[in-house]
Amino acid sequence: MKGKRALVTGASSGLGVAFAKLLASWGADLIITARREENLQALAKELRDKHAVDVKVQVVDLSEPDGATKLWDATEGAGVTVDVLVNNAGGGLHRDFVDAPWDKLLRQLQLNVVSLTELTHRFARAMLARKQGWVLNVSSIGAYTPSPTYATYSAGKAYVRDMSEAIAHELRDTPVRVCCLCPGGTLTEFHQAAGHELPKIFRATFMSAEDCARIGLDALFAGRRNIISGITNALSMFLLRFLPRRLIVALAALTMGKPKGP
Repeated sequence: MKGKRALVTGASSGLGVAFAKLLASWGADLIITARREENLQALAKELRDKHAVDVKVQVVDLSEPDGATKLWDATEGAGVTVDVLVNNAGGGLHRDFVDAPWDKLLRQLQLNVVSLTELTHRFARAMLARKQGWVLNVSSIGAYTPSPTYATYSAGKAYVRDMSEAIAHELRDTPVRVCCLCPGGTLTEFHQAAGHELPKIFRATFMSAEDCARIGLDALFAGRRNIISGITNALSMFLLRFLPRRLIVALAALTMGKPKGP
């Protein structure tokens, strides 16, 4: 990756940090972005010191309608070439749909769906013009099943998966690769931010963010169009094909549990 620059969104914690560290260890220069500047600056310093790579920090809120445009304007729009885009930023809300505040659902859809789509569109076009580039969109195994208490989250992740695979097909005869990563349970801040209290036994089965990030990047550079993190997760999603749709939704509801709090 020496001589290449990667843009990682949602790089203030979890998978975003893991993506950035792995890419930097391969020699890539970086642009890291999220809302928490303190976290980004600490990560940037660590990567510069450890790997001697150039790291630029861009503080952007991609849950805002103009967030993706601002990020574009500060990078490619300002002449800073991006060879690898990792659309990692995302979040969920553990609530029944009718109980969730609309403003929070709207921001979630902007972050998980609209901003991701805009960034994919803008950067893929620039990559195609240069005749080289890679885009990794982070979805979820929630893309494979409707998920009560995460209704809009899973629906959004299904959109990300379907869109990514469609674009990958469209670009199959070009030097631009698009891949979708569908993680299962991963050790990040996701559930804490979503207000979802998980039993400790669940977290004991979760994959590390580092392992999940490596699976995604390996698949991207191998030309895969979609990858589920981990054999167990992949087998589980395969077996869902043989179950009635209503049963799949009921099992998802049982797995997610009932929301707590207001």
